[in-house]
Amino acid sequence: MTSSQEATIDGVEDDGTLVRLEDVSVRLGNQWVLRDIDLAIPQGQTLAVIGESGCGKTVLMKTLVGLVRPTSGDVWFDSLNLAKLDPKALTEVRQRIGFVFQNAALFDSMTILQNIAFPLRQQQGQPFGEEEIEYQVLEGIAEVGLPREVLQRRPAELSGGMRKRVGLARALILKPELVLYDEPTTGLDPIMSDVINELILSTRRKYPVTSVIVTHDMRTARKVADRVVMLYPRRRLHDEEPQVLYDGPPSGLENAADRRVRQFVRGEAGERLMEMRMER
Repeated sequence: MTSSQEATIDGVEDDGTLVRLEDVSVRLGNQWVLRDIDLAIPQGQTLAVIGESGCGKTVLMKTLVGLVRPTSGDVWFDSLNLAKLDPKALTEVRQRIGFVFQNAALFDSMTILQNIAFPLRQQQGQPFGEEEIEYQVLEGIAEVGLPREVLQRRPAELSGGMRKRVGLARALILKPELVLYDEPTTGLDPIMSDVINELILSTRRKYPVTSVIVTHDMRTARKVADRVVMLYPRRRLHDEEPQVLYDGPPSGLENAADRRVRQFVRGEAGERLMEMRMER
């Protein structure tokens, strides 16, 4: 029996959920970053995770794909318990996932063609010939609105917005089931930010993809997400308080019951200014 088979949920019906966190807590050093998180993400949903810096958004994203192991609790991907997978099986799972990193994370020494083709060349069990690789790369850059002339350039020769689009093309080259976006519009002007948002929407229309977007950008959350989850820093909560302050549609953020949610989405300092003074 393979580790993937051993890690599969027994007797659980397929309810359309692709990723599930069950009572997940993550402790880094002497600090709890995530505590008692329950989260189910259905196939095809676009989820935005928001919250101020230090609330655990990026740790949550890394935990979803086994890059961070939970201190307690379980993480399931398509009925596989990631904690029980060996490194080879975990690598196979990650081939079903695309990553769009905050700063694109392109290889500086490679051309754009080589960067986008990298996942194809690394894929296990499905070798591609050079003609097929080039064809798929050309399809990929067309989908993100880049001209073929960029393929022989290096990342340093491109603008920030173009690098973001290259990162998106690379993430989508294997047609993943799940795409993770880490602050996809950070550092971009409003027009280029909206270009990225439109590309995220276009991807969802073309493929049955599930997306998780970690963002501070409320325009992105409102425009592309079906659902928004807001986290709050664990260190500023009482033990009995939940870390998820909001879980619902973007349309409900402005009038959320919790004032901390309303203050965050409106960009109001609220009690945070007083808390910062008390922390000194």
